[in-house]
Amino acid sequence: MDTGGNMKNVELASDGAAELVRGFLGAWRERDLDRLVGFFADAAVYHNVPVEPIRGVAGIRHAFARFLEMFERASLDIVNIASDSNLVLVERIDRFVMRDGRGIELPVTGVFEVADGKIVRFSDYFDLGDFQRQSGLSL
Repeated sequence: MDTGGNMKNVELASDGAAELVRGFLGAWRERDLDRLVGFFADAAVYHNVPVEPIRGVAGIRHAFARFLEMFERASLDIVNIASDSNLVLVERIDRFVMRDGRGIELPVTGVFEVADGKIVRFSDYFDLGDFQRQSGLSL
């Protein structure tokens, strides 16, 4: 944050793990399920923290396919990103357009662990009630 209280994108991460995470987040705009899942290790864990974690790339594929079915557009926009070795923290604003045209804008903090060029853990922290109010969906 600058002294005026305005958000600005803090560029603290420039290593390989951070670039992998940037690639993954940017890939949501393309809506390519194979590409999205390709960022993950076979035994990866995906956890939208208010709900139960999903273990394994097959489960992650299924969850991402459901998201792609629900939303016409998705943009996971980085506000701040920081990394230390294999750990990447990302403050984001996730923006979705549902099939019926309704928009969703959700502040999210993501924690990623990377090993051998793949995401092994992806945990998102957000206000589940806010998501449900905006989307009408239950996770």
